Amino acid sequence: MRKASIFQETHMQTPYSLFRRTALNAPLHHTLRAGAAAAVLLALALQGAPVHAQEAVKLKFADWMPVSHYTVTNAAYPFMKKATELSKGKIEFQYFPAEQLGKGKDLLTLLQTGVADIADISPSYISDKFPMSSVAELPAMFNNACQGTYAYASLVKAGGVLAEKEFKPNGVRVLVSVAYAPYKVLTTKNKIESIQDFSGLKLRTAGGAMDITANVVDAVPVRMPGPDILPSLSRGTLDGTLAPLQSVKVFDMQTQLRHMTTDVSLGSFITVYAISDRAWKRLPQELRATLVEAGDFATKNHCEYVDAQEVKVVQELEKDGVKGNAMAPGQLAALNTKLQNVAAEWATSLDKRNKPGTAVLSDFRKAVAQ
Repeated sequence: MRKASIFQETHMQTPYSLFRRTALNAPLHHTLRAGAAAAVLLALALQGAPVHAQEAVKLKFADWMPVSHYTVTNAAYPFMKKATELSKGKIEFQYFPAEQLGKGKDLLTLLQTGVADIADISPSYISDKFPMSSVAELPAMFNNACQGTYAYASLVKAGGVLAEKEFKPNGVRVLVSVAYAPYKVLTTKNKIESIQDFSGLKLRTAGGAMDITANVVDAVPVRMPGPDILPSLSRGTLDGTLAPLQSVKVFDMQTQLRHMTTDVSLGSFITVYAISDRAWKRLPQELRATLVEAGDFATKNHCEYVDAQEVKVVQELEKDGVKGNAMAPGQLAALNTKLQNVAAEWATSLDKRNKPGTAVLSDFRKAVAQ
C-alpha cells in the first residue's frame, strides 16, 4: 500500500481535481507507523543539506484537518497548487491530512524535530507556546474573516511582533494565515437569548482567549479540538459549542445541535501553515519567495471564501434543523459591553507574565482598523 502522498511522483502531471481525489482515498492507518518513521529518517539525512536553485525540493506537509474541511479545499490545496505552479515544479509536496502524522497539538513538535517541513499549527491547541496569538480570538474584535485574517497576518509576517516574539523563538515562520468568521454559540437544547441563558452551560472552547470568554458569561469552558465535539455533544458532556457556523457540518455537529444565536461575536479561531527554520534555510531565495507568494494567495483565497459563504451557511443549517435566533432586545449590546472586559483581562494577564499583551492588543486593533 502507498502512503498518503498526493504530490509525490505524480503531482506535476496530475490535474488538481485528481490529486484531491487521491487525498480523499488515501489510506490513514499505516502512515502513523511506517510513514512517520520513514519521515524521521529522511529528515535526519537531509538536515543542513542546502538545495540548489535548479534542484527540485520535496516538502512534507502535516495537517490535522480532514480533507473535507473547507480550509483544506480553500487554503491547503490552493497553497500547494500555487507554489507548484510558481516554482515550475521545483517545489513538490507530500501532504498528510487528517492527523496522519500527529494531532493538532503535536504538529509544532513535528516541525521542530524534522518529521514535517510545513504544518498546520493552531495556536490555541498549544497556548503555552503561542499565548499572544490569542489576540485574534478575542470576542467582538472584527466583523468578518478577511478583516481578522489580514490583521493577524500583519502581526505574523517577517518583522511583525508575533513573528518575532512567538514564532521565531519556536523555530518556525508563518506562510499562510487563517482567521475564521466570528464565532457563534450553538446549543443542543437551550436557546440563547440573554446573557443569563449562558449561565452554567458546558460549552466547547478551543482554549486561549475563548476560555476567558466562556468564563465572563458564566458558562463552563470545556477545551477540546474540533473532531472531539460531536461525540461529546452526543453523550451530553457538552451543552453546546462556540464555533464558526461553517465548521458545524464539517464535523457533522448539526445532527446534535438545535439552536444557534446568529448575531453574537464570541471570538474566532486562528490556524496557520508554518515552515520550520530547518526547511526554510535549505531553500534557495527564489523558492522562499515562491512560498511567500503562494501563502499570500492562499490567505486571501480562504478568507474571501468564508465571507462569501456565511449567509448561505445559516440557510443550510436552518434546513438541517438548527434554528437561528437573535438576542433579545438590548441583550446584544449588554453582552458586547460585558465582553470588552475579556480583552483587558487577557492583555493584563500576559503583561504580568512579562509578555507584551497590551502592546499586541493595541497593534491588532490598529491593524483591524486599517
